[in-house]
Amino acid sequence: MRIWKLLKACLATLFIFVLAGCAAQVPAPEKQVTLAAQSIAQAESSGAVEFAPVEIKSARDKLSQAKLAMDREEHLKAKRLADEAMVDANLAEAKARSAKSQKVVEELKESIRVLQQEMSR
Repeated sequence: MRIWKLLKACLATLFIFVLAGCAAQVPAPEKQVTLAAQSIAQAESSGAVEFAPVEIKSARDKLSQAKLAMDREEHLKAKRLADEAMVDANLAEAKARSAKSQKVVEELKESIRVLQQEMSR
């Protein structure tokens, strides 16, 4: 009877160590970090620095934090931060494109207004 209890305890302990070992084997999110960096570069080239400075700064900060987390081998945290950086970069790019489009619309409205004034003379 005692042997069975001891055997069960050993098996339970072994099972716990196996599960803990499997959970710790998260691969480094290098692909997500690379994609986030590319998204940030694309957002910057679309004018995010001028038109969405808060969002692009947030994306850069989160990418930096993701790289630090990777260095500390906190892969789940690094993946989450890289994903968040990519979302922030995409938002910054969308805001920049929207602001640019709005600027073009305003310029066109002004041109139309000037043309209408000249036609009414």
